[in-house]
Amino acid sequence: MKCRVCRGPAVIDIRRHNANFCEEHFLRLCRDQVVKAVHEFDMLRPTDRVLVAVSGGKDSLALWDILLELGYRVDGLYLGLGIGSYSNDSGAFARRFAAERSVTLHEIDLLRTHGFDVPYGSRAAKRAPCSACGLSKRHLFDQAALEGDYDAVATGHNLDDEAAVLMGNVLHWQTEYMARQHPVLPAGDGFPRKVKPLVRLGERETAAYCVLRGIEYQLDECPMAEGNKHLRYKDALNDIERASPGAKFDFFFGYLSRAADRFADADAGRRDLGICIRCGAPTTADVCAFCRLTERATSAQPVHFDRTRRRSAPSPTPEAAAP
Repeated sequence: MKCRVCRGPAVIDIRRHNANFCEEHFLRLCRDQVVKAVHEFDMLRPTDRVLVAVSGGKDSLALWDILLELGYRVDGLYLGLGIGSYSNDSGAFARRFAAERSVTLHEIDLLRTHGFDVPYGSRAAKRAPCSACGLSKRHLFDQAALEGDYDAVATGHNLDDEAAVLMGNVLHWQTEYMARQHPVLPAGDGFPRKVKPLVRLGERETAAYCVLRGIEYQLDECPMAEGNKHLRYKDALNDIERASPGAKFDFFFGYLSRAADRFADADAGRRDLGICIRCGAPTTADVCAFCRLTERATSAQPVHFDRTRRRSAPSPTPEAAAP
């Protein structure tokens, strides 16, 4: 197996490109794909201050590394979600990356700053764990970017992620979500600019990038994501990709070029945003969804006694009741 560029020994094959690459040219390919995405969708300017949402996984750390290599001014933000050892390990990988490169990593601990973690908050608010997690991330990343005067928030969403989300949105015709599924969400209405520079790279490529760059990352999937439909859509698309290399790319980028504009009006609700009376975040209600989640997760919870067991317990005999 030889590299398509230099004809040297290849370390990876990329079937959708119908090509093999050596280490040097694969790493160059990854950086070039990010550069192409940034330019194609006008994501970033050379002078921008960028905040990368860091999870400790392969995608966010690969993104942070590539943006640094490309010369952007990039800091990281890690959000401690309180998901047991998984969160502890994820935070350790993020801190190690930052320390090895002497770059800035901001940290927010959800439990310490807002009084709840994802496992407890999702139960108290009667939300799916992934829903509570995603809501918390979006709110806190947006808030940190605005308060820190960053020009953009960059997330590690890759091609596999975007194709799977699109598949779910199309299957259920969730047109308002389809309207916002774009590699760039511009700043405005109290939101920072959000960009996804990895949309031209798949999970396999970001994992290989980290291995070749010596970046250690969280290998385990989040234990609370079990049963998530997003993962099932990924599996289905992986089956299609094996039979038809490039299908994910054609599906997502075909949507962007041929259909995305047709759903632009489906997101009209975002144009009528007010301000949350508690935190000042943009919202369609008096109180934003994150503040409502926080209120439910931190309010006193009723204690329910099992009265059936109490009624079925035998009454004490006079002898047992006697002193």
